[in-house]
Amino acid sequence: MMHEKPGIVIAAPSSGSGKTTITISLIQALKNRGLKVKSFKCGPDYIDPMFHRSVLGIESGNLDLFFTDEARTKELYENKNDADISIIEGVMGLYDGLGGTSDEASTYHLARTLDLPVVLVVNARGMGRSVLAQIAGFLAFDTEKLIKGVILNCVSETYFDRLKKLITDNLDVAVLGYLPMDKSIKIDSRHLGLTMPEENKEVIDSIKNTALRLEQTVDIDKLLDISGLGSDTCIKSFLADYDMEAEVEAAGDNKPVIAVARDEAFCFYYRENLELLEKNGARLEYFSPIHDKKLPDNVSGLILGGGYPELYARELSENYEMLREIKNAIMTGVPSLAECGGFMYLHKELETKDGMSYTMAGVIDGRCYYTGRLVRFGYISLTDKDGIFLKDNHLLRGHEFHYFDSTNNGEGLICRKPIVETEFSAGIVSENSWWGFAHLYYPSNEEFVHRFLMACREFI
Repeated sequence: MMHEKPGIVIAAPSSGSGKTTITISLIQALKNRGLKVKSFKCGPDYIDPMFHRSVLGIESGNLDLFFTDEARTKELYENKNDADISIIEGVMGLYDGLGGTSDEASTYHLARTLDLPVVLVVNARGMGRSVLAQIAGFLAFDTEKLIKGVILNCVSETYFDRLKKLITDNLDVAVLGYLPMDKSIKIDSRHLGLTMPEENKEVIDSIKNTALRLEQTVDIDKLLDISGLGSDTCIKSFLADYDMEAEVEAAGDNKPVIAVARDEAFCFYYRENLELLEKNGARLEYFSPIHDKKLPDNVSGLILGGGYPELYARELSENYEMLREIKNAIMTGVPSLAECGGFMYLHKELETKDGMSYTMAGVIDGRCYYTGRLVRFGYISLTDKDGIFLKDNHLLRGHEFHYFDSTNNGEGLICRKPIVETEFSAGIVSENSWWGFAHLYYPSNEEFVHRFLMACREFI
């Protein structure tokens, strides 16, 4: 089958099966062949795409069927997708969706929506004939017949040959290969993407070595055939440098300049968010709250994204000039968005895990502090109570993951958790600002972007 936008979904029976290792190594192996690769992460995780961009040097984004409906998700997959092949890394187990009990927003739901084949990564360590039962169970649930191949992880060459014969004799699925036990790729997932490629030489070398091993143990030609690309595709390089500056529709002279915090402390951004801002006429100027002393010139909007300000609290607090710049900009009416780490930065004080307190921007009268536990986690739907950004109770969707809390979380937003259907108030919202712990996914409601940019244009 030839797909209009060739791609493969890398899935697994559960987390910890090795799909991240396979995904990273496969991307590198395809790059080695001279193919232009684009990657996506199923679900809300922004760390894997950041790693793919900064270390593997490819374009990467998120596809999430909780954030966007099927039609919009397809658009996001196809939008400016001129890659030879797209690699989509699944989340959790193949059929695990909202709350772990629903198919909605699962990896399988995404594969079905995009009509892409699935390659199942199975950790076969400590398994024999039982691997048949596991794979057979996943095939039985595959109503659309999307599972086209299997890669066995953590097995020796000799044992793989035995398992391959067992599987092919009993099941209708291609066994594409295996990856032996491999501890050479050791990456602390909490810090993926926080360092530049040149600071990750050991990690890059490990990935390259594993990619070479994958070429020897996995039938990549067969995988390319399954993807719809075909193994006879031209192998010359089409790889272009990733350019975050998307082509935008002309906005005349009324193009707002949005200052976007991006450095070691503020690095969690959905690529789709930034592209949507540019598509709607914004010009993004990046700056560092750690290293820079002033904001970019002529800014009419400010975005403080998520990240790890607690790891750089001392450096942030010692940059008095930038703290003053941020506070003055907001106090003079510059429209602003602040998510999680950016929300923490706007407080008067940030208390870190070791109990040390550091002065922050002082825009929010409150203190952020480490709780020692996961305060909130998972998907969330939000709308502002006063209908400032979102009219008629329209929803904006996002995701939460934070161990810090605030003495002033605000009450400007109605926040709803799916599945459990709990509701609570949080967030600080005004005519030109939206601050809170939730990481927002702008394509889930473009009304939010239009309202923010309208405020920015009015400030010009």
